[in-house]
Amino acid sequence: MGPALIPSREGWPEGPGWVSPGTIPPQNPPRRSAAPLRGEDYPAVDTNITFCYIIRMMTLNQLMKRFPDEETCKAYLRDLRWADKVQCPRCENEKVYALKARAWHWVCKKCNKNGYRFSVISGTIFENTKYPLRIWFQVLYLMLQSKKGMSALQIQRIIGCSSYETAWYMCHRLRAALQNTEFAALLGEVEVDETHVGGKEGNKHVSKRKKINGTAGKTPVIGAIARKGNVVAKVIDNTDTKTLEGFVKETVSEKVSLVATDEHSGYRKLTGEGFPHQTVKHGQGEYVRGNVHTQNVDSFWSLLKRGIMGSFHHVSKDYLPLYVNEFAFRHNYRKDPEMFAQVISSC
Repeated sequence: MGPALIPSREGWPEGPGWVSPGTIPPQNPPRRSAAPLRGEDYPAVDTNITFCYIIRMMTLNQLMKRFPDEETCKAYLRDLRWADKVQCPRCENEKVYALKARAWHWVCKKCNKNGYRFSVISGTIFENTKYPLRIWFQVLYLMLQSKKGMSALQIQRIIGCSSYETAWYMCHRLRAALQNTEFAALLGEVEVDETHVGGKEGNKHVSKRKKINGTAGKTPVIGAIARKGNVVAKVIDNTDTKTLEGFVKETVSEKVSLVATDEHSGYRKLTGEGFPHQTVKHGQGEYVRGNVHTQNVDSFWSLLKRGIMGSFHHVSKDYLPLYVNEFAFRHNYRKDPEMFAQVISSC
């Protein structure tokens, strides 16, 4: 396959980290020594280089310049929803009529004899809200740029929202849009592990403590990660063999080269199901044996729990799936410069 073209970003401010639209980066960039030569600058600072190999999402300053007002936000949302022509969100009819009296509003006479009126935000998470799209875009940007997440209370302080409930509502609506719509079965070397989310009984108030130990009272979460690839995680009811084995069959391809887990008995039947299953015995102090380990998925669990403990402090079982989706989406699209557009298009 030939080199891929860098997607065009017409109208976006150019600067460090961007490649000119339509430019093909060189396949074998020249290697240089790490140490500077006498009388010269550091090799990393090359003012003559014509290509930039770092592709990242826009900065906050670029976001503010890209969406200075509500009109540009609505135009951006319209172009992502309807690339060719505006369609009715109910019947997908392309024969709609723009209302001259109200900008960004159309009417469809196919699904309603009296005419169904809709706007650019109809059928999206932005519908029936008083806050402008520009604020929604800023909140989404903050959530995507925060590696360990950002609490609704912090969002409230940044955007100047008068109500914590409003900021919390906005964050959860955006989390609901953080879905991996292009999911494919994991290939290559895959790690599978489960964890339990919940505070320690010793850290709770005396009146709320229960005489339970271990994972009792906590919410189980299972995840699978392809090394150098995506992660899939979901909240489960229990960690029995049927649940764990069913998750592996659902998320891992049969053509996988390795499925690495710990010694949990719920994975004991994977070899009989045709998976190249290998385990490491954490209980005996074994964490790595050749290429068999679960360090990547363990790192993801660490990131999730650091976010819950450091940013959110408390997450209920009912809303935990939304937080898991947020961390999984941010991990999977962390190197995608179009991550912001990916979320807006799925709203």
